[in-house]
Amino acid sequence: MPGGCARFTYVHMTAPLIDPFARAITYLRVSVTDRCDFRCVYCMSENMTFLPKKELLTLEELDKMCSTFVGLGVEKLRITGGEPLVRREIMTFFQSMTRHLDSGALKELTLTTNGSQLERFADALYAAGVRRVNVSLDTLDDKKFADVTRWGRLAQVLKGIDAAQRAGLRIKINAVALKGFNEEELPRITEWCAERDMDLTWIEVMPMGDIGNEDRLDQYWSLEDVRSTYEQHYTVTDLAERSGGPARYVRLEESDQKIGFITPLSHNFCESCNRVRLTCTGELYMCLGQEDMADLRKPLRDHPGDPRALEEAIRAAISLKPKGHDFDYSRQRADGQMSRHMSHTGG
Repeated sequence: MPGGCARFTYVHMTAPLIDPFARAITYLRVSVTDRCDFRCVYCMSENMTFLPKKELLTLEELDKMCSTFVGLGVEKLRITGGEPLVRREIMTFFQSMTRHLDSGALKELTLTTNGSQLERFADALYAAGVRRVNVSLDTLDDKKFADVTRWGRLAQVLKGIDAAQRAGLRIKINAVALKGFNEEELPRITEWCAERDMDLTWIEVMPMGDIGNEDRLDQYWSLEDVRSTYEQHYTVTDLAERSGGPARYVRLEESDQKIGFITPLSHNFCESCNRVRLTCTGELYMCLGQEDMADLRKPLRDHPGDPRALEEAIRAAISLKPKGHDFDYSRQRADGQMSRHMSHTGG
């Protein structure tokens, strides 16, 4: 494939990935870049120093990594960043992953994005087999959107969502719950999602990375409080449904709307964790809330013709997957704070 991803074939002939706590690893989140065209206040500092391009996995290397994981039983692949759609020629990577969907080995290829580039890429994403996209959007107020993203424009994101829905993509809105910022917008955001037939998931802000003057404790709005707010206006029913990710869901009976809660702090989801995260530099994090990681780039580059070396490195990493993370705000400080940025690990 000139200018794009060379096709890498990995034949699944071995046992699936099982961690020390008998959890099957079937979900891989892949950060394809640490770069982003926004500078969201809870994610990164305004004056970020990004990784040198030579440190990033090439698109061909990303193909080899993901294909190896698919060969080991990963069925869901979520592409993240940074902002994944700002990586040059990223659509060639999506197109290369289509073959795993066609074979049936990969059940879902999906994307998390800030929405800024969706107007440009929505049709191509659908053609590559993507059917669901998560869009990060914390406010419907133009000024507040500019404040929280620093560099973003709300109108551009809304146009992207329109284009994605026209292309046939199912959209879910991910909103970070920020105290004193979008509390009063909860009814408006909820109603807007219902009108557009989009699911909505609220996420607790997580203590990751040095973000300058921003205080994570000041930003923290517990999703227990978010749920209580819903219960003041709706009949809230718990759902048993799980999407393969960390969210727990409820239904608002009056609007028949599904709302998700991702609560790494007030109620963690570690007992059912089936996922690992691959960074754009080839580091595999077995837990979002732990610093332990495995370098997969080295075996990939040191043994380009021998997929067994990469497989062995992956299996060794999974054998070290911890039972859970250490995020905790309960003592009025951001315990378990990670030094790395979310844009490096992937959302």
